[in-house]
Amino acid sequence: MTELPRPPLPPFTRETATAKVRAAEDAWNSRCADTVAPAYTLDTNWRNRAEFPQGREEVHRFLTAKWQREHNYRLIKELWAFTDNRIAVRFAYEWQDAAGQWFRSYGNENWEFDAKGRMAHRFASINDLKISEDERLFHWPLGPRPAEHPGLSALGL
Repeated sequence: MTELPRPPLPPFTRETATAKVRAAEDAWNSRCADTVAPAYTLDTNWRNRAEFPQGREEVHRFLTAKWQREHNYRLIKELWAFTDNRIAVRFAYEWQDAAGQWFRSYGNENWEFDAKGRMAHRFASINDLKISEDERLFHWPLGPRPAEHPGLSALGL
């Protein structure tokens, strides 16, 4: 079975790259591997911290495990740069571990897409910072970030 394209498709413009980033943010904020994994090619190649999931099935397992250990996950992504079929983003997300400790994780991702708009390569570098509950900045109900919630630049991140 041939998979349908996932617009916006490359080559990207500022508008379509921004839309692709927001679609990825919204999907990841679902915290549902079944929603997120189809955005990647069947043979996608990842680096996420020191893990190297290969293929959509491994990515699905990786995401399932991630959201089992990262509770109350809320993510903001922001376009950094783009070319024809590549997008660079910076992001931050807040989450709690099983003991209730809050973290803000900061990172950068480099994405490369196939002609059908699926991500073939994803390289992420991420750092974690322990924060107290009163240092949290991402205060929306679980799910997609509301349109009126500030992004990273507006939050000074």
